[in-house]
Amino acid sequence: MAACGQPAGPDLSVTIAGVLFRNPVIAASGTFGYGREYAGLLDSSRLGGICTKGLTLHPRAGNAGTRIHETPAGLMNSIGLENPGIPAFIEKELPALRALGPVVIANLSGSTVEEYAEGAALLNGTAIDMIELNISCPNVKAGGMAFGLEADAAALVTGRVRGAAPDKPLMVKLSPNAPDITAVARACVKAGADALSLVNTFKALAIDTRLRRPVFDNQSAGLSGPAVRPIALRMVWELWEALRVPGASMRAVPIVGMGGIAGTEDALEFLLAAAAAVQVGSASFANPRAMTEIIDGIAAYMTEHGLTHTGELSIRESQVIQQF
Repeated sequence: MAACGQPAGPDLSVTIAGVLFRNPVIAASGTFGYGREYAGLLDSSRLGGICTKGLTLHPRAGNAGTRIHETPAGLMNSIGLENPGIPAFIEKELPALRALGPVVIANLSGSTVEEYAEGAALLNGTAIDMIELNISCPNVKAGGMAFGLEADAAALVTGRVRGAAPDKPLMVKLSPNAPDITAVARACVKAGADALSLVNTFKALAIDTRLRRPVFDNQSAGLSGPAVRPIALRMVWELWEALRVPGASMRAVPIVGMGGIAGTEDALEFLLAAAAAVQVGSASFANPRAMTEIIDGIAAYMTEHGLTHTGELSIRESQVIQQF
């Protein structure tokens, strides 16, 4: 509360799929662990939300060999969804994560539609606030092609998760590697997605010139960081517009933008482009306080420009975040 006689600061809160976030800055999945890993490095309670590491129904050991490789303007990773499994997460990690204060978003992954549905059913009965459905995972029953590369597969898994977790808002995380990301997005919305987050990492390759072989055992890996930001921003801009075609029956769900956000200016670009919120990922490795600095920077920007609420940030006509 502002001191007597002093004007209150801008209202940074946003509401996404009925969930109230104290501000639009969210820790991206896979880069913030389960929150406790950053204890002592920043005040996690200030964040708008925290996305968990990717969770699967059963425990996973992750990929062998090199898992992280730095590039001149980003980071490549091939972690392989290492996690303790959803039951262990619920028992051992969720209570402490819940106690931190921000919105808790469980990132749900899987290799089959059945695994996704079973995991979602378990999460539905917990204290998480939202599910983020990762459809960049390989569909083992479709020869390893990621669920998110094709509209029908994306709709199938989205619909099954929606049915298995009716009590939790569902956000679907889209892959930039899809040949037609707009078609995938529309399919997910029709299947029950309440929000969309984009984009996940870009498929990339690095070769060790000394050993004369790919750096990663799986050959390709996911690229994140500043190099991908302009492309991710363009995708958010275009998808927001595509979901709001005049006369279309499509629900205009909110979009959470991510990809290479490292500072306030980066985050503001996505918010100005009509993202309801942003996720910050690999930047936290280089600067653990990046997210709290971005929160402060957004507040300062809004004060400078006479904005009282984050809903006023977007430069896109008729964007009203609070309607969702």
